Amino acid sequence: MNFCIKPLAAIIALSCAALAQADGNLEGRISDTRNQTVYSGAVIRLEMLGDASMNREVLAAKGGRFRLPQVPAGDYLLSTVVGGKTVDSRTITIRDGETLTANIVLNNAQQDVEEILVIGQAAQMQRALDRQRYADNMISVINADAIGQLPDANAAEALQRVPGLSIERDQGEGRFVRIRGISSDLNSVTVNGTQIPAPEAGSRSVALDVIPSNLLSSLVVTKTLTPDMDANAIGGAVEINSISALDREGAFYSAATQLSYDEQSEHTNPAYSVAGGNTFDFGNDRRLGVAAALSFDNRKFGSDNVETGGAWGFDNGAKLEELEQREYSIERERLGAALNLDYEHGVNHSFYMHNLYSKFSDNEQRVANEIEFADAIAQGESSDAEVVRSLKDREETQKIISSTLGANHFIGDWTVEYKVGISKASEDEPDTIAGADFVSTADISGLSFSNSRKPRINAPSAFYDPAQYELDKIERTRSYTEDKQTMAQLDITRDFDLADYPALVKFGAKTKMREKSQDADTWKYKDLSEDSSVSMSDFASGERDYSLGRFGPGISSNKVRSYMATLDRADAFDDEDSVLEDYDIDEDINAGYLMGRIDADELRVIAGVRYEQTKISARGNALNQSDELVTVKKDNDYSHVLPSVQARWQLADSTQVRAAWTNAVVRPTFEQMRPNFTDDGSEAELGNPDLKALEAANFDLGIEHFMGSAGTLSAFVFRKKIDNFIYETDLAGSADYAAYDEVITFRNGDQATLNGLELAFSHKLDMLPAPFNGLLLAANTTFTRSDATVSAYDSGTLLQRDISLPNQSDVTGNFIIGYENERLSMRLATNYKSEYLAEVGNLENSKGDVYQSAQTQLDFNASYKMTEQLKLSFEVANITDEPYYAYVNKERYNAQYEDYGPTYRVGISYTSF
Repeated sequence: MNFCIKPLAAIIALSCAALAQADGNLEGRISDTRNQTVYSGAVIRLEMLGDASMNREVLAAKGGRFRLPQVPAGDYLLSTVVGGKTVDSRTITIRDGETLTANIVLNNAQQDVEEILVIGQAAQMQRALDRQRYADNMISVINADAIGQLPDANAAEALQRVPGLSIERDQGEGRFVRIRGISSDLNSVTVNGTQIPAPEAGSRSVALDVIPSNLLSSLVVTKTLTPDMDANAIGGAVEINSISALDREGAFYSAATQLSYDEQSEHTNPAYSVAGGNTFDFGNDRRLGVAAALSFDNRKFGSDNVETGGAWGFDNGAKLEELEQREYSIERERLGAALNLDYEHGVNHSFYMHNLYSKFSDNEQRVANEIEFADAIAQGESSDAEVVRSLKDREETQKIISSTLGANHFIGDWTVEYKVGISKASEDEPDTIAGADFVSTADISGLSFSNSRKPRINAPSAFYDPAQYELDKIERTRSYTEDKQTMAQLDITRDFDLADYPALVKFGAKTKMREKSQDADTWKYKDLSEDSSVSMSDFASGERDYSLGRFGPGISSNKVRSYMATLDRADAFDDEDSVLEDYDIDEDINAGYLMGRIDADELRVIAGVRYEQTKISARGNALNQSDELVTVKKDNDYSHVLPSVQARWQLADSTQVRAAWTNAVVRPTFEQMRPNFTDDGSEAELGNPDLKALEAANFDLGIEHFMGSAGTLSAFVFRKKIDNFIYETDLAGSADYAAYDEVITFRNGDQATLNGLELAFSHKLDMLPAPFNGLLLAANTTFTRSDATVSAYDSGTLLQRDISLPNQSDVTGNFIIGYENERLSMRLATNYKSEYLAEVGNLENSKGDVYQSAQTQLDFNASYKMTEQLKLSFEVANITDEPYYAYVNKERYNAQYEDYGPTYRVGISYTSF
């Protein structure tokens, strides 16, 4: 702690003395008259004539604005670098106590500059690398500076190309992002500076497939936090930035349409997007930018699944106890919109209001054959079995709304920034058939299976005859989850000279108020076959097209709903289940920080400390041993002091070393800390509102070398020590639950560690003769090792076992080969993640552990510019039909296999610029 505070105290004391200094300031904006573009992300380089050691560099911010405070008086060479090329050089004079405005206008009447490539793979890679190179901390960037330039379908799939990142998929589409192997619950997501809450019940994870990629201007992944950032990111923080009109001059617009074909379901699906805006110039450096974007897509697709859930016994060979065939039919619809207003009142004052709306609707029907063998059987053996044919019919709508209002002011050597934000996420399932079960009237004999990896059922004709099944029960549910958050933030920066070195001190405060609530109701129609037999023949919908063997008839959801309308809904209402899932959790976080930065020749050091105070108030429902429903309330307060130090050392013009020690804290998920419980005296299921927050000390060290066009070579090592990591356990047999058979809850572990190596390379091979000079290569890989200890009770004995952190792959990687010229652009991308632990079976041994197998997905996209404005595109996702596969004990023993097939897309787009 003293290591951080003492340097900061010295900086603050010296900053007061620096008030009397009279250095000058440089500010301005860079724009291009040829393509009406401003260059946010351009490198502005200042070098004192006659003294090459007096160098300053900064990246142009939104609207092409740049500012260099506290510049010693003298004559300088001012250079502008865009896309790795110097596009403008001029001499300027800085005077004491004055602010020089140096607007840089390329391709004006006096100066014709070679056209700058602002779109395309190489340009986006170069601008992303520039942001990475000059950032204070360790970040990775994906740019889409021209609207609609990201080739991936959503934000999650775009992020999987970043070093150290991998994604979790749902029905073959990327949803959640893991950073350096860390669960998505331990990462944070912000949109335009406002943290996004999670629409899903119990979770902190934000599913990024709800945000279409064509609404975005950039994605920034922060891997080492600075004190002015929220500390709730052990893996890292994802910052999503939507479009801004100030990045262009005047009016602009674009429109695109796309058709996709899903090979598995043989459906053709549309997608549309439009975007545009205008910049209004009122003179005297006063500009208003208005930008809007709208995106819509509708996709009908499906998947085929066979799973055992790990129900294998290995005591006497490998024998299967049960399995399930599933066939999914899905209609998924996305609607996204953005409206951003940016106003510059002179060069020193700017105001903004950024708004994002996303709606994600998922209509899913699942028919399943659930088979439970009378006796566990090995492959090739046969047995009688009870068979249940079931239907699930769910319509789910997730919405995210985010609005941020803020301003930036430059007042002499001071910078004042403030903003307020409101965000809301919700998930609505208004009427779900959670299960309509048709049970075989008698055990079906002679069932066997082949292929332990993709089990195929061998069954007699009775298995496929709907007349052999009777409707037994229907479960119907309704649920609504809401996650609301409001925040306010103030940041103040003071620039000054410290012993002739540029320095700053920054401090600020932030408050966040969050409320997560869930309301669910359940109806159970039971024993429907006792009063009058209802045959499945009356509900059958014909033979299903199932690629993993014969499935048999499906079940009509419309017929099931018509039948439910004849039943007594009030009588089926389940009072207990309808309140046991309900909860309401308020979480307030108040934070303050202090940090300083100094540039001493080739060394930049940032040191600071952040303080976060957390107050949690939770309300839920419980069923006690007396079979009484009671309301439970629980409060939990704690605070954290989080110091950090980061350094960037310039070894040479194109090589730098980075080092960081940072601290982060992540609160338990809402499912883990809700106070709800059930307890009947022999079995219990408990939330744990007393859980401690996870705390992580993070160490990072690496080297980056930048070369040529879109070129970099980097290597980073990192180590994370995570205290209080959380896992699910069984406390039956412990001192407090000695007489219980099962007590499922969550508890804190002692410490987990994660060590890793992250390597990255990219380069455009423009040194080759044409046409090969259009080739681009990019590759990255991350190697990690983790260790954690979990424990549970078995017959009163405490068992412990060392495991890897769940959901953490030891190896992730990407390889991309691209090609582009003036008209054609192509990219072939491979994404790989090694197997990882998905579920701990028991603590006696690892035979019951479930692992997700390694996955390699190959994607291709290409575009051709018919004119400067009109472009055709073609994409193939999942070329090699990579399935989802999970196994238990050994890779040949299925836990889950799901097949999606490739998806093909063709599109056409028009841009006005």
